[in-house]
Amino acid sequence: MSERRPERRVQKGARFELVTETVDLPNGNRIELDLLPHPGAAAVVPFLDADRVLMIRQYRHATGGEILEIPAGKLDAGEDPADCAARELVEETGYRAGRLEKLGAIWTSPGFTNEVIHLFAAFDLEPARQALEPDEVIELAPMGLGEALDWVRSGAVVDGKSAMALLLAADRLAGGG
Repeated sequence: MSERRPERRVQKGARFELVTETVDLPNGNRIELDLLPHPGAAAVVPFLDADRVLMIRQYRHATGGEILEIPAGKLDAGEDPADCAARELVEETGYRAGRLEKLGAIWTSPGFTNEVIHLFAAFDLEPARQALEPDEVIELAPMGLGEALDWVRSGAVVDGKSAMALLLAADRLAGGG
């Protein structure tokens, strides 16, 4: 385990800040690391029925266009990840989950951020009111689970949280977890 020293803020943007920490590594080396602290997030695979999922096509400026992904969003301060997943499902798709199941969690990019995304599957969906944020440009993309998995395997789904959540959800449905 490394020993952290006080951080110093390097840059603060609209949603994130960049900090630099001086760190004593387990091998005895002392280095400076740039980090993007993150409160965490939740993502959810919505099941329309046993064989169909609801993906979204979302415009992502950083990728240069739309990507196919699952609903997700940043945790609010003190928010339970399951509550965040349920909230994001409603906001981004207009569906409410009757039941949520935890699939796992992933580090997104542990080389420079402490962001953990908690992964869920949502079942027994009911219509609700979609409430997109001003920066969200989203199109609903219902499809078969098999098709979504084929898109993961072919590289058409390039979003890591979505690929991992779909694989874990399929494994769970097959009795593997």
